[in-house]
Amino acid sequence: MTSQDEFYMRRALELAKRGEGATSPNPMVGAVIVRGDQIIGEGYHQRFGEPHAERNALLACTEDPAGATMYVTLEPCCHHGHQPPCVEAVIAAQIGRVVVGCGDPNPKVAGRGIRILRDAGIEVTENVLAAECRALNRVFMHYISRGMPYVTLKYAMTLDGKIAAYTGKSKWITGEAARAHVQQERARHKAIMVGRGTVQADDPRLTCRIPGEPSPLRVICDTNLSTSISANVVRTARETPTLFATCCQDDAKIAAYESAGCRVWQLPPGADGHPDLTLLMQKLAAAEIDTLLLEGGAELAWSMLKAGLVQRVQAYIAPLLLAGANAKSPLGGAGFPNPAAGMRLRDPVISQIGDDFLIEAEVAGDVHRDN
Repeated sequence: MTSQDEFYMRRALELAKRGEGATSPNPMVGAVIVRGDQIIGEGYHQRFGEPHAERNALLACTEDPAGATMYVTLEPCCHHGHQPPCVEAVIAAQIGRVVVGCGDPNPKVAGRGIRILRDAGIEVTENVLAAECRALNRVFMHYISRGMPYVTLKYAMTLDGKIAAYTGKSKWITGEAARAHVQQERARHKAIMVGRGTVQADDPRLTCRIPGEPSPLRVICDTNLSTSISANVVRTARETPTLFATCCQDDAKIAAYESAGCRVWQLPPGADGHPDLTLLMQKLAAAEIDTLLLEGGAELAWSMLKAGLVQRVQAYIAPLLLAGANAKSPLGGAGFPNPAAGMRLRDPVISQIGDDFLIEAEVAGDVHRDN
């Protein structure tokens, strides 16, 4: 690996990021084709189902790419999906060298793409800016390797850790800028999930309010299917896809929700008597839901954390104090018995949004399931 390799891989990463929000459930990928010290072609995966980065870069070449070097953030695919294998296009173009950012964990690829290129006589250099390339596609890496959506737990709280006043009133803790940022997050996720208690307390719509952006699938965890038929999420189910996850076996009750346009998934109860959340995540992944924004409530958030189903936390913090011994906090449940047993977060990033602050961090390691 040379400094030149890193330079062009950074350019490929810049290109890959342009596909954010449009390639799901495929990864974001960028490609740059270089001869000498000149870029002769570049491209990125622009939208799911459309040509991949390697083919777009080849199509954009200003001269014959034979013998040139291709930089690509992810191992080229070698299987037929919505598009033909990229390795075929690279070999046909007689590329002389391929520099790969990181491997593809997809079992259909997983080293085979690199092996095919080498068998064709192409020099391959691996793991250039590998950490950055993996981080770019942390959602895809998790989705493919775990068969689960990448889950982000999101909440807004005061500086003293309250999500509502002791009266239950919570509008508004954060300012307009932070609330607008939440809409951007909803636009980036394929699904949004809350518990029945949140629907009962706030009657939210759980939609993306950015013009032109689709709303995520609304997932409501409702053990006994007791959400009011007049709730916003039910009334608008024909406009915005809505799914209820329940343990309810009452066919007549289920039919009422389905008649309103909702989907209902009957799931077996987990150890806590509520719908089995691991199975729910697996079923969502099978439906190509690769990202999920978990917006509450406190008990559901705890259950997801306890089950090891949360990968990222986003905490919007307002410079506000509410106090109150009975005022709600973001997480419920039994909790961990001591700080050493608690769940650690890593790689925190702090941003200021208007007068509020956003702290984002990754969940480090496995949850302590036995506590």
